[in-house]
Amino acid sequence: MLLNLETIPHFYKNYVKQIDEPDMLQALRISGHRMSELIHSIPSSKADFAYAQGKWTIRELLCHIMDAERIFCYRALRFARNDKTPLSGFEENDYAPQANASGRSLQKIATEMANLRSATIDLFESFTPEMLNRKGTANKNELSVIALGFIISGHETHHRKILMERYLTEKA
Repeated sequence: MLLNLETIPHFYKNYVKQIDEPDMLQALRISGHRMSELIHSIPSSKADFAYAQGKWTIRELLCHIMDAERIFCYRALRFARNDKTPLSGFEENDYAPQANASGRSLQKIATEMANLRSATIDLFESFTPEMLNRKGTANKNELSVIALGFIISGHETHHRKILMERYLTEKA
């Protein structure tokens, strides 16, 4: 099932544009694999590195990705089940300090991310084509279930690129 980019709210379009794979489930698999490879290449000595004052550490950024994926999956589940209740947004900067990122090793975070992605794929595989096309409202934006799958992959891809460009370059 293909996604019409015109149906993606403006805020999320940049994420979805980063996905080359037209199949949502394959996009989830590929982005998860690429992130896993990257995390396993990060030395534990860099776990608390932030590229600038006030920016998240590597561990905080990875926990943010998981928080967002969980929220997007919750939204997808609600919409797939035809729940028409408008859902609120979330403030990522309020979540990050509460994620206990510094209490988890990069290895633990990598394992948790892999488990989460596996559960995410299981969830999206359980949806029928009709469910994937269902829509709901979150943070005052109308989204389809399939769009949320692409947003999860795109959000992770976006942050993986930031990790490589700003956290793990030779300058960092």
